[in-house]
Amino acid sequence: MDDKKVVLESASSEELEQGAVVQSAGYDQKATKQLIRKIDWVLIPWLAFLYLLSFLDRTNIGNARLAGLEEDLGMSGLDYNVALAIFFPFYVAAEIPSNLMMKKSRPAIWIPIIMLAWGVVCSLMGLVNNYGGLLAARAALGIAEGGLFPGVTFYITMWYKRHECGLRMAIFFSAATAAGAFGGLLARGIVEMDGLGGKAGWAWIFIIEGLVTFAVAIAAFFIMNDYPDTAKFLTQEERTEVQRRLTEDTSSLATEFSMKYFWDAVKDWKIWVHMFITIGIYTPLYSFSLFLPTIVKTLGYSNTTAQLMTVPPYVVACVFCIGGGFMADRQGQRGIYMIFFNVVAIIGFVMLLASDNNAVKYAGTFFAATGIYPNVPQGVAWNGNNIGGSVKRGVGIAMHVGFGNLGGVVSSFIYQSKDSPHFYPGHGTLIGTLSMSTVLCIFMTSAVCNTD
Repeated sequence: MDDKKVVLESASSEELEQGAVVQSAGYDQKATKQLIRKIDWVLIPWLAFLYLLSFLDRTNIGNARLAGLEEDLGMSGLDYNVALAIFFPFYVAAEIPSNLMMKKSRPAIWIPIIMLAWGVVCSLMGLVNNYGGLLAARAALGIAEGGLFPGVTFYITMWYKRHECGLRMAIFFSAATAAGAFGGLLARGIVEMDGLGGKAGWAWIFIIEGLVTFAVAIAAFFIMNDYPDTAKFLTQEERTEVQRRLTEDTSSLATEFSMKYFWDAVKDWKIWVHMFITIGIYTPLYSFSLFLPTIVKTLGYSNTTAQLMTVPPYVVACVFCIGGGFMADRQGQRGIYMIFFNVVAIIGFVMLLASDNNAVKYAGTFFAATGIYPNVPQGVAWNGNNIGGSVKRGVGIAMHVGFGNLGGVVSSFIYQSKDSPHFYPGHGTLIGTLSMSTVLCIFMTSAVCNTD
């Protein structure tokens, strides 16, 4: 019991200011670390796995394109771009209602339900036999997937103190990079099923990956926890301590649902600035995720080799995504790190834009991925940490992520077939959105809004 003794020693105001005393009540520092680590091992790997499936199922259309999707469905011109774009308005429209629904119900029920829905839709996408069916399936997928990212982001803030959220969100979102890497490897294997059961290889990509999501969703009903006060993997003493820490951190901010807090979020200028920062990041995020196989193919690789060559940039990005989250949490300077990673991404797209050397262009994809992916969880954590109670936070995060995802609509039309193989307009546009995001990050940082 020594590790869980209550800290009763007094401390001077100077010590408090310097952070010498970590907690005024509750567990001591060692016991707190053990408790947080216990929560980490139960929550974060599972949440990351769910997001891996989500990102895989929304971006696998890029791999399906190389496996003959356009030819089999008679697509031409901007048809592929429209199929990408139609996902995002429905995705955005679902985010705030889904977060409010999760707030009024239970995460352990709501999240598995939306997973079941998008798993079914993804598999059905493999059964479509015309372009109209593909559009309908992509729209339905947007509705089904819309609640996961803002929902899990909100969910994390209900378990951890504000300064602890960034690293957890970074690990959670690093699953998107894993999805990119895993998606290329998986697609390379699945396309070998071409012709099995009368289905093309691209169809099997959708069917198999959707069935995996469906199976995991069933398991999620039994694995997921709700909030700390009902968590079965914690003892009563641990549940009490987690709730005490959160109460101490939020300073009695509102947690009961009221439309007042919805409108408070809508009127908060900081949230709006973060929304524009985010759209500047999400536009290259989705452009990169959806078109990387196409870009890599223009570097002289065959379809199957291009699938494999998309893997390494995502692996490197995963390392920087987690490492950046750790350092930003440790130093409490998210704005500075976001500025740095934006600049790295800009360098990557400049390499893609300015060079005619395929090796330099491929190296540019590493810089682009390394700069883009870490800034998604950094931005959400930065915004969420500066919002009030849980209701306003839930709405604010959904606004932030939802507006950012409108960048997905823009991204769907940035890389067009007529611009191949150099894609000058696409690369130039993304340099512009990242530059806008960088300027706004500098503004927010200088305005002392980085209050982790």
